[in-house]
Amino acid sequence: MSQKHAPKGRALIEKMANLPWKEYPGHFGGALSKALASMENTGSSRIDFRISRYAPGAYVGEHVHKVQEQIYYVLEGEGVLTLDDDKHLMRPHDYVYVPPGIRHSFTNTGVAGLVFLVITTPASDEEEML
Repeated sequence: MSQKHAPKGRALIEKMANLPWKEYPGHFGGALSKALASMENTGSSRIDFRISRYAPGAYVGEHVHKVQEQIYYVLEGEGVLTLDDDKHLMRPHDYVYVPPGIRHSFTNTGVAGLVFLVITTPASDEEEML
């Protein structure tokens, strides 16, 4: 499907291999993600679903979302997730729910790739919750 802006209400079936890895703003050192379901390919403003792979030492800098909620689910590797001032070692099958207003960052502290899923809603942090 891989359209620039897909119409709303249309199903998406895609192969992950067709999507490019990107280093989004605020991500450093080989912190790459693929937008699996986003506004661009689903037309939905309600959800953003990504797979991320961080090289050893790669990280997303500390940030806070105004309205977005996120879930991170670790598939491979290990890293340290910071929530406000608390640090948590995350390993495969660990997950976290991050509500709006919580400062957070995630760093690959392991020797192999850190692979995890990220679900974010709404898709934009500028959107007001209904």
